[in-house]
Amino acid sequence: MDWLQHSTGGLLTLSGLSIALLLLLIIRLRVEPFIALLVVGLLLALAAGLPVEQLVGSAQKASGSLLETGFGGILGHVAVIIGLGTLLGSVLEASGGAAVLTRTLLRLAGERRAPLAMGLAGLIFGVPVFFDIGIFVLAPLVYTAAKAGGRSIVLYALPLLAGLSVMHAFMPPHPGPVAAAGLLGVSLGWVIVMALAVGIPAWFVGGVLFSTWIGKRVVVPPPEEMLAAAEKARTDRAEPPLSLVLGIIAVPLVLILAGTFGSILLPKGSTVLSVFTFFGTPAVALTIAVLLAFWLLGFRRGMSRAAVADLAAGALRPVAMILLVVGAGGFFGAVLSATGVGKVLAGELADLGLPVIALSYVISCALRIAQGSATVAIVTTTGIVAPVIAGLGYSQPQLALVVMAISAGSIIASHVNDGGFWIVSRYFGLSVKETLKTWTVLETVLSVVGFAVAALLSLVV
Repeated sequence: MDWLQHSTGGLLTLSGLSIALLLLLIIRLRVEPFIALLVVGLLLALAAGLPVEQLVGSAQKASGSLLETGFGGILGHVAVIIGLGTLLGSVLEASGGAAVLTRTLLRLAGERRAPLAMGLAGLIFGVPVFFDIGIFVLAPLVYTAAKAGGRSIVLYALPLLAGLSVMHAFMPPHPGPVAAAGLLGVSLGWVIVMALAVGIPAWFVGGVLFSTWIGKRVVVPPPEEMLAAAEKARTDRAEPPLSLVLGIIAVPLVLILAGTFGSILLPKGSTVLSVFTFFGTPAVALTIAVLLAFWLLGFRRGMSRAAVADLAAGALRPVAMILLVVGAGGFFGAVLSATGVGKVLAGELADLGLPVIALSYVISCALRIAQGSATVAIVTTTGIVAPVIAGLGYSQPQLALVVMAISAGSIIASHVNDGGFWIVSRYFGLSVKETLKTWTVLETVLSVVGFAVAALLSLVV
């Protein structure tokens, strides 16, 4: 047991066994993912020799334990956003707004190109909007398009997810690339240039080519439970104007964009920055959008208070399990990190003697797979390679490409220890096996193509 807890081989073995057990419980034994994640996380922590007080706290003090911070760390970020995003999507669907917008997309792009339209929406909205927020706001459009087109939801969801993912991974002002740029001393201007050069080809290969191929082979209908509450509230009243629907959808996007770029452009401590920061906070921005939707698409268009209340209650009902699964995934990732697996992997890989851009990618991949968080993988990897790069005299474009390699590694093989895996699974009605075949492979394609483009560019800049 001491070998398992303290040696490099032991820690790697524990990590591999825990992930294998988790997959066995969920895929073969059909254990609810929330329960499986919780049980395996606890078993891994005990097998790795983590103190019970660190794992669950004590009778005198439970706060600060892994069980609390693992759940709370992820839920503190997504719980309110998931709830508000679900409400916003349900009101849009119940009012007929989502149908209006979807028909417009289909008319402009053509029914056969609707998946491409979804992908472009993800690519554009993914610049200012965080990955999870983009899903919560735009998922209702995917449901409606898939239902109208009569094809697998995979064909519509993956292009959208690809667009959101590559922007979140590569493009400032998202936290990962911004942190890496700061640690390596590279200007955000060059990071943006390389993000476009790397991200767009990756999106095309993953979000268009791969998504079209896999969407014809993994056939999944739109999740009825996510549409049921909205469909119950639908009436024969006239559908709202497209301009009103677009305006309500744009409200959180514009506010979040203003808050994000305001923090970069406005002087620190200014009143204007405080205003932008407040209204640009995702929870505040989505609250404003939901209130506007309730009023303009609900009350103003003839919905009674009881109807709106029933709509909200029905929409939030399926959110409970989503939150439990996401929280348990956060706990499992926190346990993996606390065991020291990430540091062990990084130390082993740093001695391989690879070129810096390849070394950066491999370390980032290993950290991502081991503990699930893209941001943690980016920051940790950058800290490891920064001293190596310091004496090499790299130019700004070369440093930006190293940032791209690190970012590419941070999204590879999203699996059961990643909260995003469970959000995608639950929001689009995919089983764990289907999510592994679609989302996990998509993330791997985006990662490999992104790194390949960055490596090729590094040969000419």
